[in-house]
Amino acid sequence: MKSFFIAFGIATVVIALPPALLGYASKAESLIPGFWLIFQFFSSLTFLICLGVIWGQKQNGTLGGQIFLGATTLKLVLCMSLALIYLHKYTVNDVVFVLNYFYLYFSYTAFEIYSLLSNLRVQNKK
Repeated sequence: MKSFFIAFGIATVVIALPPALLGYASKAESLIPGFWLIFQFFSSLTFLICLGVIWGQKQNGTLGGQIFLGATTLKLVLCMSLALIYLHKYTVNDVVFVLNYFYLYFSYTAFEIYSLLSNLRVQNKK
């Protein structure tokens, strides 16, 4: 579990670095309004889902796959709801929004899959 916290911290810093550098380099038009709030949402959601799946796999290893699929479905629905609410509230450049949104979504999804699969491999070796 400790390795998950370290990996999550490193992944969050690595994911936050390119947008922070864009903002620092006065390329703020490349980021949508409220980008850091959406970043926090994706970060928190990924953290909670990963913790829930890891905890669920430790409680009942036979349901690990079902817990993972349920958590992935929940994440997809919540992220799509966020996009719908955001686009209803703000008018933004569509291309910039899509690039920002999918950068966060795919980056955190890649981390989630990597961390959960590496956790599952450790359990299979036992």
